[in-house]
Amino acid sequence: MSITYEVISDDRIFCIKDLCNELMTYQKSKSFIRPELFDNMSFETRLIPSFKNAKNNYIVIAKDGHEIVGYVYSNISPKEVYSNEFATFFDMDSVKNDDVGCLSQFYIKEGYRNMGIGSALFNMSIEWLHSFKSITDLFIYVSNGNDHALTFYQNKGFNISHQILDGFITVLRNTQK
Repeated sequence: MSITYEVISDDRIFCIKDLCNELMTYQKSKSFIRPELFDNMSFETRLIPSFKNAKNNYIVIAKDGHEIVGYVYSNISPKEVYSNEFATFFDMDSVKNDDVGCLSQFYIKEGYRNMGIGSALFNMSIEWLHSFKSITDLFIYVSNGNDHALTFYQNKGFNISHQILDGFITVLRNTQK
């Protein structure tokens, strides 16, 4: 097994459609608070709208040969996009700048987990987010029941900020000076 990493261009976003949908299924399988909310979540309803609302997007895929086995999607977006009919994801007044950075989606296929792929994808994403000097607030949203992801992000320097939707999502934050 030889894992390679590739930053994909905007026009290749559909290559992660199946993995994005697997992520939604995985999140639902872990969820114990309102798992039915995942029934309407998919590549078309979560990733595409986020991608279109963002000012900058960054997707890295992990490949085993020609098979895509994982991906991370991060973006720089106006903070206002995080207050919508679904939820308000953070206190808008607590973010001093107009834009925020978000590690928005992260998924590695079963059988490829706990091999360092997650750390490599995470590090590439964070390096990209840090390249925006005007961004001082980074967010990650973890669905309930995904304790492994929560611990992973905490070990990488993110702190639990609060929960939204009665615990459906835990908001993690890392504020840069």
